[in-house]
Amino acid sequence: MKKIDAHFHLVRSLAGFNGKGSLTALGNGRAIWDNNQAVLKLFPDGWGDDTFTAESALKVLAANGIDKAVLLQGSLYGFQNYYSYQAVKKYPDRFIGAFSVDPFSEFYMQIVKRHVEELGFRAMKFEISQGGGLTGYHLTTPFRLDTDPRVGQIFHYLSDYPGFVVTVDYGDYTQASYQPEAIANLARMYPELDFVVCHLSFPSADHLNRLQAALNQWQPYPNIYTDIAAIQDIENETTEPFLRCQQDVALAKEALGAKRIIWGSDAPWSATFNSYHSLSTWLERTSIFTTEELADVMYNNAERIYFKKTAVAAVEAANDPALKV
Repeated sequence: MKKIDAHFHLVRSLAGFNGKGSLTALGNGRAIWDNNQAVLKLFPDGWGDDTFTAESALKVLAANGIDKAVLLQGSLYGFQNYYSYQAVKKYPDRFIGAFSVDPFSEFYMQIVKRHVEELGFRAMKFEISQGGGLTGYHLTTPFRLDTDPRVGQIFHYLSDYPGFVVTVDYGDYTQASYQPEAIANLARMYPELDFVVCHLSFPSADHLNRLQAALNQWQPYPNIYTDIAAIQDIENETTEPFLRCQQDVALAKEALGAKRIIWGSDAPWSATFNSYHSLSTWLERTSIFTTEELADVMYNNAERIYFKKTAVAAVEAANDPALKV
């Protein structure tokens, strides 16, 4: 079966930053936050000491039968925007990328325009979760994606690029950043854009009504999708058959259909809780999807949404003179 990991991270230079402060690499795949929390095992053994490069990633993907990967950004690692560009230019048949920006920075629109117009990105990720993203270090100025004027300026700009993908991680329901209704509003206001909600809106099998409420809001808008990356971490499941995750995904299929669900792993960190092999094959050992539906979830949906012809062409046309691979 062909597979695309649609939620994947490369780390050329670890620069994690969120409400916990900065993340410092300790070697052997470990790191620690400034607020002195416990040491994290960030990379699985053999993946990298304090980096996870494109070349290391390709070995992992090949060993697990993964054809391609979507390179997303995360505050856990620090935005790796330019390295993602380099990786996509070097391996255009294996990677496509999304960039991130802090909309509170002075030159945020200059950053957005550079990545779209000069570097050819056709996907952008808003890492806004309080637990791990922008809201955690902008807590005194909480913002909504559907009403904040800075974010609105970004969306108005992106609307000139039909099919542009906006990927959003807004954290769980306990966080000020949680705003599933904003995704529905944005999908209505910008029907020419595609929206992907990360982590299936941070589900809990103990509170499926909460997930149902989010899915119900998205159901009328065919330009809203969700990835199911790291739901094992969220549900605190470290052994198959991941029964809680199965409940979450089955509900998503019932509400949205298989063509709006996208598999991803959230590796490398997620692969320290469950093996990457398990993360990339567990759905094959469930009865949630038919064979045809599973092909959509594991490959076709990500290919259709992220690897659009316009996205691939934009990357091919980009030629930044500063590029050094």
